[in-house]
Amino acid sequence: MVTEERSRAQLVLRLSLLQIEPAKRGIADSLAALDRAAAEAQNQQADILITPEMYLTGYNIGPKAVRSVAEPLNGPTLGAVAKIAVERGLAIVVVFPELAGDEVFNTAAFITRDGELLSSYRKTHLYGEVDEAQFSAGDGLGEPFDYLGWRLAMAVCFDIEFPEVARAHALAGVDAILTPTANMQPFTSVSTRLVPARAEENGVFVAYANLIGDESLFEYCGGSCVVGPDGDDVARAGTDGEVLAAHLQHAELARVRGLSPYLSSRRTDLYPHPTRN
Repeated sequence: MVTEERSRAQLVLRLSLLQIEPAKRGIADSLAALDRAAAEAQNQQADILITPEMYLTGYNIGPKAVRSVAEPLNGPTLGAVAKIAVERGLAIVVVFPELAGDEVFNTAAFITRDGELLSSYRKTHLYGEVDEAQFSAGDGLGEPFDYLGWRLAMAVCFDIEFPEVARAHALAGVDAILTPTANMQPFTSVSTRLVPARAEENGVFVAYANLIGDESLFEYCGGSCVVGPDGDDVARAGTDGEVLAAHLQHAELARVRGLSPYLSSRRTDLYPHPTRN
């Protein structure tokens, strides 16, 4: 057991986060740009490339347009992403409009370096009229999953702004929360305040990959970041396009949790599940 813990403490997870403008010239063009980003992430020796919310199709494009490009999990778009993942030798996280029966969901997919769909998660917290007009809400938080010795979970954009989401994942033993987003002005404080808070109060890493540029009435604010379990930046982007690299040290989790034992010190007898809205 001691040997296993020591081995986990030595683990490093290499992330690359794509910060880019949303699709404006179609999925084929977006896939070509994704392949270029994956090549850069490969040069960074990344294990995982995380892309922003709805990067491939565009996010604020309206219900009709969203439905026209929606596909099932086994559709051609994720198939193309899987091919890139295999060719570049890294896992890729993408968010796309998932068609399931008559419903369309805002779905994050984790595709391994072997091209397998390891996990998918349907966004549960829809952001205002834009999300509500375009998507159905998922009915549960995504199940944590294991990859390269790390326990991971996914959230999408607005999800991470709710303390309960990160806390639920932390209590399930998650080491890092991968969060594609399409955050816009004037909400820069999500990246600078809320994401660090979610990381520190739960002793987890949070990776937050955002868009830049404009789309309809939205001006995306960048600020993609990877924040450590102490709430400090591991890496942070500005407002230009880039592939941001960050190395996550598993040993940091135990060190920080020992100094700030928020999870183990909770007084659940004082705050049971609420019965009121």
